[in-house]
Amino acid sequence: MAEPLEIEVGRRLKTLNATVATAESCTGGLIAHLLTEVAGSSAYLMGGVVAYSNAVKERLLSVTPATLTEYGAVSEQTARQMAIGARALFGVDYAVSVTGIAGPGGDTPSKPVGLTYVGVAWSGGAEVERHVWGGTRTENKLA
Repeated sequence: MAEPLEIEVGRRLKTLNATVATAESCTGGLIAHLLTEVAGSSAYLMGGVVAYSNAVKERLLSVTPATLTEYGAVSEQTARQMAIGARALFGVDYAVSVTGIAGPGGDTPSKPVGLTYVGVAWSGGAEVERHVWGGTRTENKLA
């Protein structure tokens, strides 16, 4: 039986003697919550931001207004800037970001319910993955 992801992440961070922070929108702090479910997570989790509004994305995570205007809050570009901004804000080795449309509403023809961008930033750059989950609001947040 595989270990829960939050345990594996914690083990890897401890092995690397590395720190992490989160920048979350559609998950509302769920990633940080899951990481803190692991005893000893204060050794590697430095903090997180729930940036539900664009104003918070801009003010705390340095997402540019131009990015939000051109690509929207739910985009690869926004997820990338959120992760990079969280890494800088918290002074950590890694930062994880997530932005998406959990549902059941809020979708458009080009951005369906379940569309989620997950980003990771580190000293060498940042990567973002696009996913479209097919569940309920809670299932999409947990995916």
